[in-house]
Parts: sequence; C-alpha cells; structure tokens
Amino acid sequence: MKFLTIAFALAALLSSAAARAEGFLKVEGTDIVDGSGKPVILRGMGLGGWMLQEGYMLKLGEVGQQHKIRAKLVELVGEERTAAFYRAWLDNHTTRADIAAMAQWGFNSVRLPIHFDQLTLPAHQEPTPGQDTWHDEGFERIDRLLEWSKANGIYLILDLHAAPGGQGNDLAISDRDPAKPSLWQSEANQRKTVALWKKLAARYKDEPWIGGYDLINEPNWSFSTPGKGNGCDETENKAVWALQQRITSAIREVDQKHIVIIEGNCWGNNYKGLPSAWDANLVLSFHKYWNRNDEASIADIKALRASYNRPVWLGESGENSNGWYRDAIALAEGNGIGWNFWPLKKIGFNQPLEIVAGDGWMKIVRWMTGKGPKPAADEAFSAMMELAENTRFDRNVPKPDVIDAMFRQPHDAGYRAFVPRTLGPEVVTVAAADYDLGPPGAAYKDAVDANYHVATGGERTPWNNGTTYRNDGVDLAREADGTPYVSDFVTGEFMRYSADVAKAGRWTVSARVRSAKGGRIGIDERGVAVPPGTAWRTVKLADIDLLAGPGTATLRAIACDDCEVADLIFTPR
Repeated sequence: MKFLTIAFALAALLSSAAARAEGFLKVEGTDIVDGSGKPVILRGMGLGGWMLQEGYMLKLGEVGQQHKIRAKLVELVGEERTAAFYRAWLDNHTTRADIAAMAQWGFNSVRLPIHFDQLTLPAHQEPTPGQDTWHDEGFERIDRLLEWSKANGIYLILDLHAAPGGQGNDLAISDRDPAKPSLWQSEANQRKTVALWKKLAARYKDEPWIGGYDLINEPNWSFSTPGKGNGCDETENKAVWALQQRITSAIREVDQKHIVIIEGNCWGNNYKGLPSAWDANLVLSFHKYWNRNDEASIADIKALRASYNRPVWLGESGENSNGWYRDAIALAEGNGIGWNFWPLKKIGFNQPLEIVAGDGWMKIVRWMTGKGPKPAADEAFSAMMELAENTRFDRNVPKPDVIDAMFRQPHDAGYRAFVPRTLGPEVVTVAAADYDLGPPGAAYKDAVDANYHVATGGERTPWNNGTTYRNDGVDLAREADGTPYVSDFVTGEFMRYSADVAKAGRWTVSARVRSAKGGRIGIDERGVAVPPGTAWRTVKLADIDLLAGPGTATLRAIACDDCEVADLIFTPR
C-alpha cells in the first residue's frame, strides 16, 4: 500500500504531453512527436532478463551468456526440466501486472530486448540454408505485451538485443558464442537479421502503440582487430551503418510509418563515419553508464542532434544509485531527451522491482561459479521453479525509492518521508534504514553516493556497501532475520527523518546503536558518545522541541569510523 500511494502521487508529475500522447510516434526535426504533433518525452524501462538472460542479473556474472547458463542447468536437471524452467520464466517474468504498474508509476514506454532465437532458428540450424523458420510462440508473446501496453497507454519499443551470431565482444549482452561466426563475420547472420526485422515490421506496421524499431542493440566490435575490441576506436564503422541501412530499407518495403532507431558502435555511442540521414523517421540512440551527469557528458550527442537534424534518445542507462538516476534524468529531460533505464527487475536492489533469488537458487549460483557443491537434481529443479515463480510481479519486492528518484526528484530537490508516520502521544520507533526519500544533500549525505568509474578510470564503486533494501548512498546491512539497519555510518554523514507532529511538544530522541571502535553521533553538532562494543545498545541523543505539523530530525555521524544504527526512538515528554 505504501508503494502504491507513492506511485499515484508520482504519476501526477507527468507532463501533459506524455499523458495525452496519441497516434504513431514520428520524427519532426529534432523532436519525437505523437500523431497530433505534440513533442513526447519518452520515459521508459527495459525488460532485460525476460527474453534474454544476462548472467549478472541472476548473480551469475562469472558465467555470462544465456547459452552457458542453460547448458549448466541441463547438466543439473536435464533438458526436459530445463525447458520447463524457461517456459515458466517466460510466462511469469513479465505480465499484464508489470505493465499496469509501470503506467501507474509514470512510465510511458517500455523497451523489449529480443533474443532472435525466440523468433527464428540460428542460421546454421536452418533445414534449408537461406530460408527462415519462424517461431509463432515468440511472436505471440510480443503480441500479448503489445496488448498490455496499448491498454495502459505505453509505447512498446522493439529492440533486437541479441542479433543472429551476436553483435559484439561484450558476450553476455547478445548471448554470443565466440566459437561461431559473429553477426559481422557472417552474411547468413546478416541476411537473417534483415529478414527478421522485415517480418516484425510487416506484423506491426499498423500498430500505433509500437513506438519504434531499435535495430541493433549496442554494437561493440573492432573491425580492425576482430574478436579483440569493442569498436570505440573505429573511425568509419562502415559495416555498422551498412547493415542498419539495409535493415531500414527492408522495413520500409512493408512499413512506412514507424520510427527506426539506430545505434553507434562502442555500446551505441561511436557515431564516427555516420552517413547522411537515410530515412526521414530516424532517431539516434545513445547509452549512458557510470559517467558524470554534466553537460560535457552529452555534448557530442547534442552536437550530432543539431548537425544531423534528427532526435536523440537515451536508449539505455541505469545500474547506478538513485542520486545518479535523478541527475541523469534531469540532465536528459532538461535537454529535451527521452530516456529508457535498465532493467525493470532482476536479482538485486537498484531497479523498480527486485526478484527474490531464494536459498536454493543461490546454491546453484555457488556451484556454477565454483564456490559450492553440485545440488541434487530434484533440489535444483525445485529451486529453479521457485525462482521462475519469484519473477512474477506479485512476488517482486517494489522499490519506491527508485521510482521517487526517477519521477519526483529530477523536478523536486526536496525530501519527504519514506514511510508516512505521526509523532503523537505514544513512543514511536523509526527504523534507521527508513530515512527520507530525496537526493544526496537533502535526505541524506554519504561519503560515496554513486558509481562514476567510467569518468574516473577507477574501480566500480559500491554506493550502498550492503547492496540491499534501498538504492541510495546510505550503507545498509541486514540482521540474521533480514531486518535492515544502517552500517558504515562515518564522520560527516547524515540521514533525515520526517514526520507529522500531532501536537507541539518536546521529545526525547534515542538511538539503538553500536560501534566496535566507539564514536560519536547526534541530532545536534555536539552529539553523544557511542561506547565501543559489538552489542546493540540504546543511547539518548537529545531532547528536541517540535511544532505541530511537518517536522524533521537529522541524525549525524559526528566522529565515527564504523558506527551502526538500527532504530531511532521518539519518546514524548
């Protein structure tokens, strides 16, 4: 209920253009507009992990590609049971409920990452070379997603995420097998890619709620050193542009209406050698991860937008903190650029929905990554089916802090209560992990609040060291029973807590804390001592006076190396 209340409030923040968008999306100069000619700022999420699994989303980053994950599952439980797992996964992962929730939260678009093998056979497996076998089930699954999207006023953008053969050396992205010819090394794979897009375009040519065709996700291929680079140093990218021109021509044979979205080399960002615009309804996509959210970070794509006279779209971004999300979205929307973040759900904490792995799946993870024994077949299959069930919307853990960061915070730098609470005549205990919703500097301050490793050239930086519960810079951990608490609370950091004060008065504020080294925390700048020790203890912080109405208290780390906080206790005097 708490999450839905926040969701409805956030939905009111949508622009009128997005809320009333209608008709086919099309290009008008450097804008994407709807059928009535009104500019549309696309706000979306990608359905990563549904039709194409990447290892990291399953805690299997060391395994990587989907075909390798599948092979290990076959080794565990056999082909028949593995097929049953993948059928259950596809049936549960994304449903009408997910799309309805997205609309409630404020999204007006969704990007579907497609694995080609959901729709056709690999080229080398075709019974007749040069012909295509089509999988009706995959197309029907897209049909259902389109039905849900239409019902909720959400544009569906089709994204070929895993092209035949695979389009890069970042293998997991496209489920590429480096032992076989890549997309760029095989005319058969390229022919099939073109045929697949023509088939999709013919099927959806009259569907206005198809927002566009994202032709090839994140090409990342060095043509000068095949198999060894990601195309960031390429200066011409002739093969990348030639194939996307060829796909566009095939689409236009059957569909004159839909937007065509192209991506550069180097994970979508290297546009060197781009020919003159070959289609009037063309959009340029760029992807943005782990860099600074300043004008310099998008200067090149803005310059290309101006010189090319076509819209640009932030087609993929995410996998960072709420503070980073807020800044990235504010930057994009401030420059008239729509965005699509990644992904809607996974095993993890930094997206709108979290999939609960289950202890059984984590046993499989430990075995697959060489850190544990091989589970028995029956036990493993039970864990696999539990995971497939846990992908369902009603079993996901919602993340209201992520939604708040995406929709309210880019336009409102203030803070608000994470959990509605009232200070009245009774003692009120507030979980320390339930500090306010809001950006860094307003709701909290932490020494590290985002990952900028692409900009700094350093290591990936965890912002929430415990990677659990919430996606801010505040470091959180969990008790044995799963209860979250604040950990690694260090000098200079703070957390703010808001409440409605029922009646003006005086409160004693205490905290349940611990610190192995000892330290000093407080509501004011003086603070109180936290004696050294590993057991939780309750210490009085201060007496505070609050007026009736909205009130706040801010907990500060005055002098701490390793302070931890479980709760704040407000006792009326």
